[in-house]
Amino acid sequence: MELDFRKNPGILSNMVDVMADGVFTVDAKGRIVAWSSGAVRITGYSAKDIIGQSCHILEGQNCKGFRVLTDFLDNPTPYPWGICNQECKVLAKDGREIYLYGNVSIVRDEQGTVAGAIGTFTDLTAFILNNQKIAVLEEQAKSRDAFQQLIGKSPPMQEVFRRLRLAAQSDVTVLLTGQSGTGKELAARAIHALSDRKDRPFFAINCSAIPETLLESELFGHVKGAFTGAIRDKIGVFQAADGGTLFLDEIGDTSPLLQLKLLRVLQESEIKRVGDERGIKVNVRLITATNRDLKALMVEGTVREDFYYRIHVFAIHLPPLRERREDIPLLVHHFMKENAKVFNRDVHEIARDALKRLQEYSWPGNVRELKNALDHAFVTVNGPGITLFDLPQDVQHPPADNRGTSHTQSSLNSSEETRIREAMQRTKGNKTEAAKILGYSRVTLWKKLKQLDLNISTSL
Repeated sequence: MELDFRKNPGILSNMVDVMADGVFTVDAKGRIVAWSSGAVRITGYSAKDIIGQSCHILEGQNCKGFRVLTDFLDNPTPYPWGICNQECKVLAKDGREIYLYGNVSIVRDEQGTVAGAIGTFTDLTAFILNNQKIAVLEEQAKSRDAFQQLIGKSPPMQEVFRRLRLAAQSDVTVLLTGQSGTGKELAARAIHALSDRKDRPFFAINCSAIPETLLESELFGHVKGAFTGAIRDKIGVFQAADGGTLFLDEIGDTSPLLQLKLLRVLQESEIKRVGDERGIKVNVRLITATNRDLKALMVEGTVREDFYYRIHVFAIHLPPLRERREDIPLLVHHFMKENAKVFNRDVHEIARDALKRLQEYSWPGNVRELKNALDHAFVTVNGPGITLFDLPQDVQHPPADNRGTSHTQSSLNSSEETRIREAMQRTKGNKTEAAKILGYSRVTLWKKLKQLDLNISTSL
């Protein structure tokens, strides 16, 4: 038997019907005259449903192809070779949205007049939806590694993120603890951004950076003539932040007298400007931070006991970078991406030995020091990738006691010791549960307990 479709048109019809793609033809007026079995499978429309209908039946949401088929038949000139590639989203017979890609080619008679067109389309629905799902999962993965401007996938940072979300749900006074450079101001901004006050002002004041004589005026404002140089009335940040959030960093550096005035604001929601006896009501959410041991300062008498307990309502500890080394690659690539824009340099790679050194270094300056190191590298780098020799000298050649892999803290700070003791007491000595609360691995907690020489009975 000779399989020549030119002599046996039925063979060509059978070939078209076994194709996975949909095939259709239209006449010169855009009416559908043929509809393949593949087209039926993809759209759900039978040949009986579709033949004789205008091609507009294929129109759907955001359709950019089949909708212009009639125009294409009337004016095929702008399309090369008389072919119009098409991509659109249409509705199947059962109401599902389906994504189609195909092309339509003009058919002319012997005189060259447009007689109609033949089209094919492929169902891309599964491919498109899978890609959309992947994009959603990637976005979710990103959100687990970042929280506002804080970055970290380590258990300690995930615990920080959890507590920041809790803090944002109320107006509770928050105390952020942690070493310098761990991101306490970013944490405060994250709380504000997620709170009901997000559309109101956010102010940040570093209490240690302003002389005590000026800090009171900066916080509460003053009236004209209150002191030498007060030539006009001035409002303080408490008034400026009304309805919003005020972040006071290095709160442990304030004097007991200023602490007393801040305590009054917290208790009465009222301030008094310097030189003014009149009270002014304010509605401000206060977040404080410190890198010092406030309990030790309280024992010394430099921090008032009533003030300490008033600001220590909900504490969040930000861990030093050396305790979350698995976050270093994330931070490195984040800062490299930022620096590529700031420095206008196409630097997107980092050598393996350079990254290894960054992960080994103990980072006494924490995330701030890491960022500075990468800023340095972007100044010295020559090419698309950062090498070990582009890093600062003290990172390239750290002293033996500054290498993270061999360096062990001789002692833990008091605030961390307190947290560990409280967690162990709360879990009745269960190390596994205490480690979860603290955001440590069980091995890390065991090492810290050994450092503290804590003899607490454990249950496994």
